[in-house]
Amino acid sequence: MPSPDYAPLLDAGEKLSRDALAALQLERLKATLEHAYENAPHYRRAFDAAGVAPGDLQSLDDLKRFPFTTKTDLREHYPFGFFAVPRERVARVHASSGTTGKPTVVGYTKRDIETWSALVARSIRAAGGRPGMKVHVSYGYGLFTGGLGAHYGAEALGCTVIPMSGGQTEKQVQLIRDFEPDIIMVTPSYMLAILDEFRREGIDPRESSLKIGIFGAEPWTEAMRREIEDAFAIDAVDIYGLSEVIGPGVANECVETKDGLTIWEDHFYPEIIDPETDEVLPEGELGELVFTSLTKEAMPIIRYRTRDLTRLLPGTARRMRRMEKIAGRCDDMLIIRGVNVFPSQVEEQILKVPALAPHYVLEVMRPDRMDELKVIVERRTDAEDADAAARELKRHIKNIIGIAAEVEIANAGSVARSAGKAQRIKDLRT
Repeated sequence: MPSPDYAPLLDAGEKLSRDALAALQLERLKATLEHAYENAPHYRRAFDAAGVAPGDLQSLDDLKRFPFTTKTDLREHYPFGFFAVPRERVARVHASSGTTGKPTVVGYTKRDIETWSALVARSIRAAGGRPGMKVHVSYGYGLFTGGLGAHYGAEALGCTVIPMSGGQTEKQVQLIRDFEPDIIMVTPSYMLAILDEFRREGIDPRESSLKIGIFGAEPWTEAMRREIEDAFAIDAVDIYGLSEVIGPGVANECVETKDGLTIWEDHFYPEIIDPETDEVLPEGELGELVFTSLTKEAMPIIRYRTRDLTRLLPGTARRMRRMEKIAGRCDDMLIIRGVNVFPSQVEEQILKVPALAPHYVLEVMRPDRMDELKVIVERRTDAEDADAAARELKRHIKNIIGIAAEVEIANAGSVARSAGKAQRIKDLRT
């Protein structure tokens, strides 16, 4: 539990005992299933096809009897077919990028936006943010939930928001220097681009006003945390969310422990399943993360398969359960000569080599019958022996991950940067 001087800052939801939380979850889950069944045609059909009804839920364990929701389901009902309230009650819509097909569209009532803002405010406070602090938001604004989600949450906490959005890296650095924010909210990969710009301009990032970085929207490693914290002399904490569930603010690391993300379980019910068998796994086992919303009005989501891989753990800084930092995504997993490989595993090995920077891309090729992996990674500006760095990285990948990979050392600044989510995999297989 939090230390006595920290506990008074928590809101009512964070102070619930496990028994009180379970009772609240069951009450809210029953109401959510009833709302979805009565008002969302997809869920009525899905429940009927599975032979279940809202009244069949008598305990939290009964949720496993209900069908999953997938991204494909949402796309098939594009744009507004998943809404459970009249369109006139929908105060705002957001959507995914739709780079692999139709975008997934999500809707919010006015109350949903208030709930979402309160949860992001709770997340910022868990990261060490306090009313009156200045928050520099470098997540993209628009249909992506990151920018406006962070913005409204920071305002709800009582912070001053600097709505910079993504891109214009030189201007990002200028405003950080001129406006002196305490907190930055951004993807970790783009924070590295901001770091590069500080160094390009000859500015010591440790002399900036930043104290806290709240990073999300993509998996990142403990090695990446150390890289950012050492470079800026800040606390780097993880925030988790996805638009289909609500947006950022589903879970957040607590700055006093940094031992995984506390899930705000009074609003979201988590499960971990085996992605192959769909069976619910016990707490502590690695599998695919599944979420059910407990308080959403416009678009309740039932057993949504996130494709993110993690495990559930007991609470530490809060009574609510934690999830480990995302290990990767089911759809990001590469199988190279029979070995499962995630980009985050390669990133961890890159950061063990002092001469290499954490800017990289993985190329997957199939020149013959077997897949092969090439790691294209930047050298640091002061690195001298690129061949030695390549040999060292190849050795780490072989010894730790268990595959042979080709390593290409690129010049500093040559790997494409992204102001949003980094694209780490380039699939060149025919």
